[in-house]
Amino acid sequence: MFSVMAPRTKGKWAQGIQPRNFSWIIKDQLAVCERPGGYGSNHRRVRRQEEIIWIREQGFGCIVSLIAAPHNLHNYEELGVPYIHRPFSVGDDAPAALGQLYPEIYQMLRNGTKIIVHSEEVGDKVAGVMGGYIRWAKLVTDGPKCTTLIETILSRQLDPFGRSLIGVAAAMRP
Repeated sequence: MFSVMAPRTKGKWAQGIQPRNFSWIIKDQLAVCERPGGYGSNHRRVRRQEEIIWIREQGFGCIVSLIAAPHNLHNYEELGVPYIHRPFSVGDDAPAALGQLYPEIYQMLRNGTKIIVHSEEVGDKVAGVMGGYIRWAKLVTDGPKCTTLIETILSRQLDPFGRSLIGVAAAMRP
């Protein structure tokens, strides 16, 4: 005699945990967070795995890592989460780096891919890059309004570097 078992639902642990400082830049399309698992002495392997699982279970189709080193990339592969690594630092050529990144993000969003962008922390680099994307994509064309919007979304003020990235994006062609 056969017994029919009810399908198992995923337990809370199997759905992972939301990464720290997670915020939507474009609701249900483009988000930011700090490095999955944390950064520096706060980094935890188990938390990293749980956060990557959460990213996967939420339907994100791509993680964009802005970290200079290839940290976490092999973990994304192991857990089946597509990623692109676009290292970006304060001293880099912003127009060149953003000139590669923004069209990639635009095309992925256009194709319906949900994206999460991270660096070590959600600081001026991530905020400036995302504010620049909003301006580059012409979602907000006024520089001060774009700055205010990204500061409001992320609940932080941008420093001169972050603000400069929004200015760089204005000079770039979408």
